[in-house]
Amino acid sequence: MSNNMIWLILLFVNYGLIAVAFKYFRHQGLFVWITLASILANIQVIKTIELFGFVTTLGNVMYGTSFLATDILCECYGEKEAKKGVMIGIFSIIATTLIMQVCLWFAPHSSDTTSEALNTIFSLLPRIAFASITAYMVSQNFDVWFYSYLKRRYPQRLWLRNNLSTMTSQLIDNTIFTLMAFWGVFSADIVWQIFATTYVMKWFVALLDTPVIYWARYVHSRLEPVKVVDMA
Repeated sequence: MSNNMIWLILLFVNYGLIAVAFKYFRHQGLFVWITLASILANIQVIKTIELFGFVTTLGNVMYGTSFLATDILCECYGEKEAKKGVMIGIFSIIATTLIMQVCLWFAPHSSDTTSEALNTIFSLLPRIAFASITAYMVSQNFDVWFYSYLKRRYPQRLWLRNNLSTMTSQLIDNTIFTLMAFWGVFSADIVWQIFATTYVMKWFVALLDTPVIYWARYVHSRLEPVKVVDMA
């Protein structure tokens, strides 16, 4: 099976899981998803792959869905809950990095067979995490602000605020992360390929997640209990 086909499968698996998280656990499920996306995307991004003839990093799907999660939070629960989701994501990255760096200090037993692999993966995490935290903090806060602004300005155009806010914030995120994480690690042409292809992949993820946010708003309107105001 080709990388292109696997990437499409991964895309729809992510959409399906975020839909399950929202349907059964509501905003708490989205907070959990943001935590997963923050941790797994920063591990996946270490792996470079070829997609559609270009070099890119793994993790762009998982990371892109974190923007979908904050957009759903903003749409259904408001800007405050979306900002809480952003802070949960930042905390998750920091906590994972600190815990795994301490774990790497342990001397492995002679019977151990995985220590080298763990070192290979998580020794790169501090640089990746620093770049990710910086990019995530700037781009996600911008995304929440811009989405809220577009929601007030164009309340009937969900597709516009979902795509415009995500695609703009992803450009900010991609610029900061690619330069901080990979400049000096790969040659300039590889860095440029990673930047360009990763942004196109994230743009594609944002475009295809539009039906998901429409579905989430519908589910929220049907299942969220109506708040009764006590007038006594």
